[in-house]
Amino acid sequence: MRTSHLTLTSIGGPTVLIEYDGLRLLTDPTFDPPGEYQGPHSPVRHKKTEGPAFSVEQIGRIDAVLLSHDHHFDNLDHSGRALLPSVGVTCTTVSGAMRLGGNAVGMAPFETRIIKSASGKTLYVTATPARHGPVGIDVGDVVGFALGVDQPGDLIYITGDTLWFEGTAEVARRFSPKVVVLHTGAAEPRGRFHMTMGSEDALEAAAAFPEATLLSVHNEGWGHLKETQDQLMDVFAAFNMPNRLARFEKGVALNLSVAA
Repeated sequence: MRTSHLTLTSIGGPTVLIEYDGLRLLTDPTFDPPGEYQGPHSPVRHKKTEGPAFSVEQIGRIDAVLLSHDHHFDNLDHSGRALLPSVGVTCTTVSGAMRLGGNAVGMAPFETRIIKSASGKTLYVTATPARHGPVGIDVGDVVGFALGVDQPGDLIYITGDTLWFEGTAEVARRFSPKVVVLHTGAAEPRGRFHMTMGSEDALEAAAAFPEATLLSVHNEGWGHLKETQDQLMDVFAAFNMPNRLARFEKGVALNLSVAA
């Protein structure tokens, strides 16, 4: 069994740079400065309070973008949208691919594609179910992504904007990722109900993926996010699980050794 190095860097919000075996992937690209924004397909105007840790130019080559959804500005902003034509492929929802065109590829939940680097390295990319809010609300299609090396989903799972529900539980039944990236923040853009994971959802994820390293993102930089990383870590400590959730500092590369 060989050991490979996985490097994750939080750029800000939901944007994470994933580097593995020469492949470079980026989740939900957001690089615009602070200000008030409204997505082209969203009725909600959001206030961005912090900018990214790095500019688009500093990120460099990207083999693929993993875009959970294109219709909310805190997941794809002006700068992120301008970046898409320059990347190898943009994996997203079926409806999102129809809106974006170009190199966008629509993926249904549990559909798998293979991404290859210039050197011939491959990675399985599987779309995963997501429910962006409580039962009964319709904010459009959203997906997460599971990445695999030897088989689908054996490396990393990025939840996308979702709550914990039957679909995410099914991901845990099918896959055994070494790292799980949770979109947290307990977002409340429309009222006193969560549109993304809060501490209760994160605890569910911890129970469902007992062997995985957990990271949390999308919990800073926007006015509608109500639970910080520090608050989430306090909850894990209160449940005697302080070591299950690793601190993921914005702008600081996190290097993980994973058996492959």
